[in-house]
Amino acid sequence: MTATAQTAPRPASTADRVFNLLLAVCLPGAILSPYFLGGTATFLFCVLALLPLARLMGEATEVVAHHLGAGLGGLMNASFGNAAELIIAIAALRSGQVEVVKASITGAILGNLLLVLGAAIFAGGLSRSRKKQVFNTTAALSGSGMMFLAVSALLVPDIFHVTRGAAAEPVMQKLSVSISVVLLLIYGASLVFSLGTHKHLYDGEEQEELSEDALPPWSTKKATVILLAATLGVIVVAEFLVHALEDAIRTFGFTHTFVGVIVIAIAGNAAEHSTAVLMAMKNRMDVAFNIAFESSKQIALFVAPVLVLLAIPFGQPLTLEFSHMEVIGMVLSVAATSLIALDGETNWLEGLMLLGVYAILGISFFYVP
Repeated sequence: MTATAQTAPRPASTADRVFNLLLAVCLPGAILSPYFLGGTATFLFCVLALLPLARLMGEATEVVAHHLGAGLGGLMNASFGNAAELIIAIAALRSGQVEVVKASITGAILGNLLLVLGAAIFAGGLSRSRKKQVFNTTAALSGSGMMFLAVSALLVPDIFHVTRGAAAEPVMQKLSVSISVVLLLIYGASLVFSLGTHKHLYDGEEQEELSEDALPPWSTKKATVILLAATLGVIVVAEFLVHALEDAIRTFGFTHTFVGVIVIAIAGNAAEHSTAVLMAMKNRMDVAFNIAFESSKQIALFVAPVLVLLAIPFGQPLTLEFSHMEVIGMVLSVAATSLIALDGETNWLEGLMLLGVYAILGISFFYVP
């Protein structure tokens, strides 16, 4: 592989300046506000600080993933995008915020399938130079099929409790642990499929179109350092966020479910959101779909089972039993994205429809007690 000539730094866009300002103001604010301003201000600073931190993680990952191909690159984007959700969930789990942890799992799945993918399809379809965008149907349907399996597994504990009643409660933890082990095995098999035996399905027809000058002007070493620093920043901010959660809930009148499903999920999804939208605007819908489905798949098949297993040494009663509304929301999100993926092409209206489903579910969760 030949060395590429060093390119001049790309000019800062309006979005770059906004995110840099948020990072410069909100990260110090998140750390200092507990000592001067109180819990509500700390919560707001933390949520806003997560946006540029998650974006930095996404941009740094994009530089590293550029040399790894669409499949492994999409997996890496999803992995470090989900690091924010996992870190926040672990911090919440340690402090006993089990309801918020479950809601954040639901919110991450809904956010990736409806908000992230919907925004990517909508933004990509606005270009006047094209009436539609195409993508690899086989890979997209494989991702939606895996999500159907994952959501089915998350549906079983709720059905089991409904049908068995109070008799189900003593075995719910054991049931959740057993299902978690199965989900982790399936997740491992899916990695073998996407990165090994069927890697060609995820290579993407447009992989060569992403030139070096389209990436942030960082070396791979610098991108790795930025990625680690941003991850550390998320860890610090997550701790302050969790401790300020109750004050913010009392001040704004939100429920724990709404905060987990909508507020934390949107902040934690910033990396996937910005990267998927960017790829869609560059007419690389294969990568946009891969990011959305890989991230959702990782939440359902990896993050949720890991949190259930971590809850045991933490002494917290976390199971895979979600509320009826959460289960319905996840089923609807998988169904909606599967319908969009059937014909192998998208337009801006389909993206707007996914965003509409997300808005309807968000309004519903606002009123969930």
